[in-house]
Amino acid sequence: MKLVKLLANLGYGSRKQVAWMFREGRVTDAAGDVLYADDQVGHADVRVDGEPLDPPQGLTLMLHKPVGYTCSTKDTGRLVYDLLPPRFRLRAPVLSSVGRLDRETSGLLLFTDDGQLLHRIISPKAALPKVYGAALAQPLRGDEVALFASGTLMLESETTPLKPAVLDVIDDTHARLTLTEGRYHQVRRMFAATGNHVVALHRSRVGGLGLEGLAEGDWRALDAADVSALMDAS
Repeated sequence: MKLVKLLANLGYGSRKQVAWMFREGRVTDAAGDVLYADDQVGHADVRVDGEPLDPPQGLTLMLHKPVGYTCSTKDTGRLVYDLLPPRFRLRAPVLSSVGRLDRETSGLLLFTDDGQLLHRIISPKAALPKVYGAALAQPLRGDEVALFASGTLMLESETTPLKPAVLDVIDDTHARLTLTEGRYHQVRRMFAATGNHVVALHRSRVGGLGLEGLAEGDWRALDAADVSALMDAS
């Protein structure tokens, strides 16, 4: 792939804008020598303004989403993409969030530009466990563990019951819930079905991948071992 197209696909600008970057000497190799648009250089050896290129196509990353950010590219207010390098919003293929966390939910949010991986993650066949910590407005009434595990709970306006879910009670108003599906606002609606209200919700894990060591608002690219851990639902 020509360097101009490579940089444009990574979101550094339009092809015209990237061509100007070459003319201005902003694109160099690892040794600092100026590169030209028709040079043949490996991705890892290219620098823009002295910095290595962003990861190539096939990028998958995890973000520790704070409360108050929306999983969208177009809504007003604070967006999850504001927490990533601005270029990531312009990449081709598009860097998409893998599912969503609502504005008031924090925790692990995945992004990828790998369409096949995205479908593997969200496929019902994968049944990847997702772990949430919930703080509740009212004390648990006592039957939630059995109800959520029963596979019979029907949410309002739906026609099929939820798959069994595992509820671990921490104390009267705090619990950890593990799901293997992802219906709209599912955790909040499950507790609402018991007459309760979720006041704080945090996703700590998807598959075999957790947030350990990642501060709120930070992100990191996943390597092959991370993706393997993610898809390990054991």
